[in-house]
Amino acid sequence: MEDLKTKDLFLKGKRIIIGLSGGIDSVVLLHYLNTHYPNKISVIHYNHHLSQYCNEWGTFCEKLCLSLNITYSSIDLFFDNTSNIEENTRKKRYHSLSKLLKENEILCTAHHQNDQAETLLLQLFRGSGIKGLAAMPKEKPLGKGIHYRPFLTINKSQIIDYAQNNKLNWIEDDSNKNTDFRRNFLRLKILPKLSVVYKNLTKTLARSAKHQSEALKLIRTLTDIDIKTHHIINNANRIDTSKLIKLETHRIKNILRHHLHLLNFLTPSDKIMHQIIELLHTKEDANPLVCWDKYEIRRYQNELYFINKDLPKKNVSCPLYEELKDFQNFSIRYRQEGQRIKLLGKTHTQSLKKVLQEANIPPWERSQLKMYYIDDKLCAIERIGKISNA
Repeated sequence: MEDLKTKDLFLKGKRIIIGLSGGIDSVVLLHYLNTHYPNKISVIHYNHHLSQYCNEWGTFCEKLCLSLNITYSSIDLFFDNTSNIEENTRKKRYHSLSKLLKENEILCTAHHQNDQAETLLLQLFRGSGIKGLAAMPKEKPLGKGIHYRPFLTINKSQIIDYAQNNKLNWIEDDSNKNTDFRRNFLRLKILPKLSVVYKNLTKTLARSAKHQSEALKLIRTLTDIDIKTHHIINNANRIDTSKLIKLETHRIKNILRHHLHLLNFLTPSDKIMHQIIELLHTKEDANPLVCWDKYEIRRYQNELYFINKDLPKKNVSCPLYEELKDFQNFSIRYRQEGQRIKLLGKTHTQSLKKVLQEANIPPWERSQLKMYYIDDKLCAIERIGKISNA
């Protein structure tokens, strides 16, 4: 879509949800989509409670939707601190949306060509790689649905003209003039000066982001080829380090970044990536571990384990527990140092440590294994099996 006069065929037959802030961009998006897809849209508004006018913005959006007979909902978001507020609000908003979107639902946001140019520069100044320089994709999966940006090839001037021609009303966010925010600083102080020298600057920068996006697709295709050709990922969705380290370092990094992206992990810095590469060659008894933010990568028996510490642990039903829980004097305990046990069918005892090693249970998971006792006698161990009391 190169202008605001034609339908966006991608949206045909879809259930459309519009992210409405009340600013000119989202108001134009609402008017445009309601014109071409009447009775097919609903609106969601996020109140971040960061401005003294936030409730007024919510009221404006609700009244606008009421006048157009469009379903409206508002969600409150609260923040513990105001550090890196731009990034935190964006993350929290999309995390919420990822839970809300259903299959065949499209979230449409009003990001346009100028936003794309600003994003490219912000990523460039952060020293980002190709993924960051690809800036914002026009469409990507979000939860069970899709996040779509219909205006990504539309210039801001086209949006302003559309709003004026259709006599639309909108609200102005007072924070848009605060140059303490880096995006505002670029928009208000830097890009106007660059545009004097470089004509059609935003269009040129957006085109560069598109080239990076195409290069990113090629890199991911190469990564898939490497993974399949060398059987890098095993059935447990873990990376086989014995096969990974046979590749060149830049291809190893490629696979790691790709796998982390699929897991929705925060992209590691160059320093962290260097530590991960070193982890591949560290001795096993060193308990190889790399941490950043809320993420961990551990290595055990030639496999990489990827751990998001924020994710709740899965409560997998244990058949041993179900079998023993109703016995009298049943209790659950946990591993003690120096324990020895005798497995069913075995003629001698073994150290519990050796049993857990042979069962390929990583060291950091062993202390959480449930041990089932009846009348103070160990009867079974989660993920191991029944224990002989003889």
